[in-house]
Amino acid sequence: MAHVNTNGIQIEYEVFGKRTNPTIVLIAGNGAQLNFWESDFCEMLAQHNLQVIRFDNRDAGLSTKFDAAGIPDMSKIYQAAQEGKPIKTAYTLEDMADDVAGLLDALEIKKAHICGASMGGMIAQVFAYRHPLRICSLISIMSSTGNPNNPKISQETLEIVTATPPNQRGAYIEYTVHMWKKLWSKGFPFEEERAIRYTEESYDRCYYPQGAVRQNAALVANGDRRKYLSLLRVPTLVIHGTADPLIPVEAGKDTARTIPNAKLLLIEGMGHDMPKGTWKCIVEAIVSLVRDTSHSCWR
Repeated sequence: MAHVNTNGIQIEYEVFGKRTNPTIVLIAGNGAQLNFWESDFCEMLAQHNLQVIRFDNRDAGLSTKFDAAGIPDMSKIYQAAQEGKPIKTAYTLEDMADDVAGLLDALEIKKAHICGASMGGMIAQVFAYRHPLRICSLISIMSSTGNPNNPKISQETLEIVTATPPNQRGAYIEYTVHMWKKLWSKGFPFEEERAIRYTEESYDRCYYPQGAVRQNAALVANGDRRKYLSLLRVPTLVIHGTADPLIPVEAGKDTARTIPNAKLLLIEGMGHDMPKGTWKCIVEAIVSLVRDTSHSCWR
């Protein structure tokens, strides 16, 4: 792995595939590190003649942390959002999208396919309308437009994902695997060994839950993106699971309706995760989009 300095911060990243191939950038979700995009998944994409870049968002993994900003009071932020009041955050989703552009600048890449999952999908959306000349295609996975009329997450699920995880390694792993069991895709068998391995790797690489809170604050403050997304003219693929308990499938449908000519791929039984049983379908859909746009995208 390596890092670059951009936008006044350090971004940790890793590359798969040949530099001469078209580039796809993978953006992780709230609190997740670059290993959310597992090596085997990245290699699957790279085998289709793509250069794959995964990286740590600011405030996650080995990228720059924002400790001096403190931990925001999310109850106050949610209330301010409901009341339409200004929300002060350590940084914005726009800053996080600009980090992606800065990473491309540092690596001397003019244009790329931009793919994000969950909050990463929202960052990818913001990148698309802030940097329209830098994007070949947009892939938004299990994400949303910020439309306040979309179905709300259930209180039970909200409590599960916003609880503060334990500090001790063993307790953290047990807690997180239990959480994933609760949220796992209903249409696929739970992959416990994979969940344990991923959780151990994430904890050992960088246990940093406070960063996820600041990222979440930036997400909430960003609000409704539909007026910007409706103006996009970039080839777009929206992927969503029909059994997503965190960002309901209606949010994916709304994203596809909002972005002109977007393609929608619904995966039956997929939740707010990416079971290995979905990988082939997801990779094939991404590669198909990339090939369809190859005539208009170059490094």
